[in-house]
Amino acid sequence: MKTTQKYLDPGAVSRLGGMELVARLVVEGFISGRHKSPYQGFSVEFVEHRQYMPGDEIRYIDWKVYGKSDRFYIKKFEEETNLKSYILLDTSGSMAFKGEEPKTRGFLRRNVNEDRDKSSSSHNNLTKLEYSSYLTACLSYLMLKQRDSVGLVVFDDQMRTYIPPRLGPKHLHVLLSKLEKASPGEETSISATFHELAQRIVRRGLIIIISDLLDDPESVIRSLKHFRHKKHEVIVFQILDPAEISFPFQGPILFKDLETQEQLSIEAEILRDEYLQHMNALIDKYRAGCRANSIDYVLMDTSVPFDYALSLYLSKRKRR
Repeated sequence: MKTTQKYLDPGAVSRLGGMELVARLVVEGFISGRHKSPYQGFSVEFVEHRQYMPGDEIRYIDWKVYGKSDRFYIKKFEEETNLKSYILLDTSGSMAFKGEEPKTRGFLRRNVNEDRDKSSSSHNNLTKLEYSSYLTACLSYLMLKQRDSVGLVVFDDQMRTYIPPRLGPKHLHVLLSKLEKASPGEETSISATFHELAQRIVRRGLIIIISDLLDDPESVIRSLKHFRHKKHEVIVFQILDPAEISFPFQGPILFKDLETQEQLSIEAEILRDEYLQHMNALIDKYRAGCRANSIDYVLMDTSVPFDYALSLYLSKRKRR
């Protein structure tokens, strides 16, 4: 079966080929990989000794220590294991937004967008969902390449798809096929989905969230803390269109909510200062909330090539 390649950019893969996404925190898994496991067994790397107990296997006795102390001690080892990762992809209606260049005529103020002339759209300008799908595909490829298992959760106001973490090229095909079928859905309900997943995912691993996070930040941060309470490592990619960040609009404009379809006609200048104040506050709340809970927060602007932005983040992460 031919593997779909729509969202797996060969150029991006080549540029990111030397990068590794290695978890900083302790994770759990099943097979040999690059990551430390909290389980102590008889494999890979020596950790410490413990006194021999009846029933222990004699082959793990450290005879050199016995020769020095005349006591039996067992070698304890720490196994290395693969990382179990889950990519949580937001497909709510607001993820369909795409600003136009050079004169953007669309926008959202919490999920709003103006009806625009599609023929004038920039061919290279991606919706937030398309950009996020490329990012998801690239991260999946990188982690599968380093023998980590990857799962995918697609959600809007509820969980729409749950693909458990697996390994191998066939699994990559499954993930890419699902990405091709992803389309903007209903309203956002981020925190409810995250709480459900935090209860569902038993083994500690890596949670990667790809979303515009256009929801109540206090509720979302509480749900992120639920993941951390379960000992998961969490990375948050907030995906925003440049128009959402800078509000470049002028004159009379019609805004349309991509999730509720409500419309608002207003002079852009009347809205600009208040909007920028709210958007900057939203971003600051997420950045501060993530930092306070040892969560990586990465703001991504869809005008910046995703592989370039990802490379900068992975380089910074590797140095830490």
